[in-house]
Amino acid sequence: MINLFKIKDQKREESGNATGRAPVKKQSAGELRLHKDISELNLPKTTGITFPNGKDDLMNFEISIRPDEGYYLGGTFLFTFQVSPSYPHEPPKVKCKTKVYHPNIDLEGNVCLNILREDWKPVLNINTIIYGLNLLFSQPNDEDPLNHDAAAVLRDNPRLFENNVKRAMAGGFVGQIYFPRCI
Repeated sequence: MINLFKIKDQKREESGNATGRAPVKKQSAGELRLHKDISELNLPKTTGITFPNGKDDLMNFEISIRPDEGYYLGGTFLFTFQVSPSYPHEPPKVKCKTKVYHPNIDLEGNVCLNILREDWKPVLNINTIIYGLNLLFSQPNDEDPLNHDAAAVLRDNPRLFENNVKRAMAGGFVGQIYFPRCI
């Protein structure tokens, strides 16, 4: 039976070549699901999406978030998404390209968001992740940190945390660490 399908595919490919058209590349289940997710995106007004490698590479894209409230108001933060062919059975790999003083994002750009780890389920989608990232900027969480120093300051001295965020976003040092301007 399997050989019958191989022969059928071969015939289809040969007929495509005979008509002068290039054979159509088969998409993985992950690519098909991602295409659906992207076509159904309902982005908040503070969020944009770009495809740096062009629309032919949907598996790698960037999201920019510009919070309109909270500590990070006015900043622009860029995230890269790398989606594997086994999506949605595993979450995309998300990194923050903008160096940010944040309890849930470390200095290497790793993001602490439960739905990108242990709470991921195939029913979740790209839209869910984007809303989760937006939520990190409006409600940073000091209880599950990647940047323990920022989390301790947020928990113990919210006023100092706010000043540190402003200093970092304006392009300056927080302690010994320099943050490029992102306003």
